[in-house]
Amino acid sequence: MIDQQIEIPTKDGHTTTFITHPERGGPFPVIIFYMDAPAIREELRDMARRLGTSGYYVMLPNLYYRSGVMELGPIPPDPDAPERKQMFGYMNSINIPLVMEDTAALLAYADKQPAANAEIVGTVGYCMSGRYAVNAATHFPDRVKAAASIYGTHLATDQPDSPHLAASKTRAELYFGCAETDIYAPQEIIDKVTASMKGANAEIEIYPGTHHGFAFPKRPIYDRDAAERHWERLLVLYRRNLSK
Repeated sequence: MIDQQIEIPTKDGHTTTFITHPERGGPFPVIIFYMDAPAIREELRDMARRLGTSGYYVMLPNLYYRSGVMELGPIPPDPDAPERKQMFGYMNSINIPLVMEDTAALLAYADKQPAANAEIVGTVGYCMSGRYAVNAATHFPDRVKAAASIYGTHLATDQPDSPHLAASKTRAELYFGCAETDIYAPQEIIDKVTASMKGANAEIEIYPGTHHGFAFPKRPIYDRDAAERHWERLLVLYRRNLSK
């Protein structure tokens, strides 16, 4: 495997992006891995590597670069902890239009890389970034063939770019992996997504007995069986849609 950390120019500066892909056999379909709210850390790099070993050119960008930060360090569980309040501030400083601008920059970079096939793209977003992964499919419909939201938040809003409205805007296959207990994506939101995806090329799956964040191995609520199931779902989704 080849790992790199690259400064990719964007409209608003440069996003530090971790890139991993196999050493041989390219060019590889591109997967854009959108981080969750606690930001870039080795846990996410390892997850990106796991995708890369299956034959993909994986890009993990720092979405907080406009705020001048990348690795936040440990986030205390106490909701009143200053580190947690700061994290939410960073999370609220970005939005779908900004992240789609960043996505365009990532794809422009990948277009020039011999190891990448940026005409065939998959996306995945966890937590705050589920909406970004799905919106990439609607903003880049000729490139993004599969998009996955894993315990994504803000999945059904009153905005025109709400993820629950995505099915009519893309031919990509969509996958929503949801925790059974999730204060950030309660059942009524999942029901709304399910209803809007009826008849679409999409799957909404609830993982029994899980909580928000279940796929992250460093979290106290990590669920090994559910996490492995999510890896199976992702890899099959990409294998089905990202063939060369």
